[in-house]
Amino acid sequence: MLNMKSFKKIDSGRIFAKGEIIDSDEGLCFDRSGKMLKWVAVKGHVNDWCVYAHLAENTFNFVRSYGNKVTTKENIQRVVPCEQDVFECYRY
Repeated sequence: MLNMKSFKKIDSGRIFAKGEIIDSDEGLCFDRSGKMLKWVAVKGHVNDWCVYAHLAENTFNFVRSYGNKVTTKENIQRVVPCEQDVFECYRY
């Protein structure tokens, strides 16, 4: 569980979490394609952050640059469990 103390130690612009998950109701649900997705959590420059996802065939850096922003609380918390104060820093 990511807390504010740990979040503040992350350098701006850095991918601080990443992984792969299926596009389904149990994974990151975009269109329920059943395909594997890569996701990255990136800290912004004003103490904010967001998660991007794209097809797993792409690199994590590609996902960071061209991925789709994850915008539902359930999906965000599924890949980056965090305390409420950290979640409130999420950039939609």
